[in-house]
Amino acid sequence: MAVAETQLYAKVSNKHRSRGTSALLEPLLAKGFPAHIAQKALVATGQKTTEDAAKWLHSHCNDPSLDDPIPQEYAVYLCPTGRLHSRLQDFWKESKRQCGKNRAHEVFPHVTLCDFFTCEDQKVELLYDILKRVGDSLSQSFPPSLTLTLHASPSYLGFFIDDSQANVLRELAVAFSSEASALADCHVKPSLKQFHLTLAHRFYPHHQKTLEQLAKCINPGEPCQWVAALYSRDMRFVHYQRLRALFQYKPQNIDELMINAGDLIYVDPTQQRDVSEGWVIGISQRTGCRGFLPENYTERAHESDTWVKHREYVFETASRSFTKTEMEPIIKLNGEAHNPSMPRSITNVLPLQNAALRRGVLVMRHGERVDQVFGKSWLQQCLTADGKYYRADLNFPSSLPRRRDSTKQFECDPPLSCCGIFQSKLIGEALLEQEVRVSSVYSSPALRCVQTAQHLLQGLKLNQKVKIKVEPGLFEWTKWEASRAIPSFMTVAELVEASYDIDTSYRGNFPLSSLVPSESYEDYVSRSSAVIKQIITACPSKGKGVILIVGHGSSLAPLTRALTGLPSRDSGDFAQMVRKIPSLGMCFCEELREENKWQMVNPPVKTLTHGANAAFNWRNAIMED
Repeated sequence: MAVAETQLYAKVSNKHRSRGTSALLEPLLAKGFPAHIAQKALVATGQKTTEDAAKWLHSHCNDPSLDDPIPQEYAVYLCPTGRLHSRLQDFWKESKRQCGKNRAHEVFPHVTLCDFFTCEDQKVELLYDILKRVGDSLSQSFPPSLTLTLHASPSYLGFFIDDSQANVLRELAVAFSSEASALADCHVKPSLKQFHLTLAHRFYPHHQKTLEQLAKCINPGEPCQWVAALYSRDMRFVHYQRLRALFQYKPQNIDELMINAGDLIYVDPTQQRDVSEGWVIGISQRTGCRGFLPENYTERAHESDTWVKHREYVFETASRSFTKTEMEPIIKLNGEAHNPSMPRSITNVLPLQNAALRRGVLVMRHGERVDQVFGKSWLQQCLTADGKYYRADLNFPSSLPRRRDSTKQFECDPPLSCCGIFQSKLIGEALLEQEVRVSSVYSSPALRCVQTAQHLLQGLKLNQKVKIKVEPGLFEWTKWEASRAIPSFMTVAELVEASYDIDTSYRGNFPLSSLVPSESYEDYVSRSSAVIKQIITACPSKGKGVILIVGHGSSLAPLTRALTGLPSRDSGDFAQMVRKIPSLGMCFCEELREENKWQMVNPPVKTLTHGANAAFNWRNAIMED
């Protein structure tokens, strides 16, 4: 058992357990569920209905932790509703689009009253009673509106609550803490510092100006009704990443995880190092089961997406009446909060950058490589005894280009599979459909990258119109080369002879001879930074259009972070991040010429997702018993 889990068990093993039952618990006991498991199900579903708890128990029938005595953690937040909530959600969305994700995006807008504390399952109902009793006692003194003042620093942006009004919130937090400690045996720490509503936290300092401009468009005096809400989370997964399933996946092996669209998955980053590329190992919140799942079936979820809302207390303010429009309910559309009375576009709320065409850089990983499907020994599978190539599977390329050195060099410089060729053309066609104007194309010297660029141009209907500039400086981190040597790439002359549209006049910024085997991470980041700056300098700054760069999984972060002025990622998590980048994974940066900087924005086309298709032997599968 992990040390952290052992400590959790020790924390609760000697707790006194109440024998009381509730109206929701009794029907579950009547169905034969043990009391501690029934109580666990009720808490996990927010103690809403017996039906919800029974459904949870059914889903968790194979949960190996079902008998574990670890309680949930709880927090009390003061949350805005109505128009102010809508404006805050607009800010959340636009700040993420313009500046990328920061720590504040993990949780909905709130003011912390009591931070997370543990409570035994059978005593949670006491917390509900305490919340109502404390709310009732302070409802008359609760301010009709809270005065919010914007505060900014290089790493924090948020609204501070006026000190004269903060006393009521402090009294609310202390009263809840005292009663919870006395009646429910909980150690609750009330928030006693400056009460605040965070807008952005742990962002890059150069984003401060943009975030402040967006925040100033929020009117803190918008109609708002404040709600004190009790939330819970599973304390075992506090430091885990969270994924949301986009598609259903049915396991093909016993160690794989069944997921449905919308499922939330807990992923421990420390357990992913030895997992095969394209897969993660995670625990389903819906079932409690653990197993492998394809990472491209998921997207990142927010921390609070896995929380459970239990009860809330609405502070009715006698001095303000809200119209239906002001207090329109918040619903979710495509995973984002939205007010039905507000237009879907936020351009009338927050000032957007000029949407005119700008210079852009699209950095893309190559398509599916043949050894990714058939392994490092793929070439041995499709060579005859006399060394001639033949197609052993329809996903092998129909032929290999001619090269003057040995065919064996393809082992270290593999081509695309047929699916990889299809992927590349499909992305090119999607770019054409979105009217993306590609003005220049740069490619790593690796054959798979040159082929990806060629087929992208075919999909764009730009082959023979735009030539591919082969740039050795775009080759991947050489430390990852299994041979511990720089591969022998096809020459420009050989690529032209093979009918690839190569710019023969281009001279790379980094000659092949400058690539060093097993270079350090710092040297690779430095090389990537230098090559992207030289590419940008070489392309006309007055021209509009997209510079397409086809590289490797390791190319996306160093190139785009250098371009947007972000520091390089820590080398410790770089390999784990690269593993998550699928074939044709892409990042897009656009130039803000008036501000003399580049920003990361959504790519012009959607990602390409597909499942595995294993080899099939009809004789073994159909004929044999």
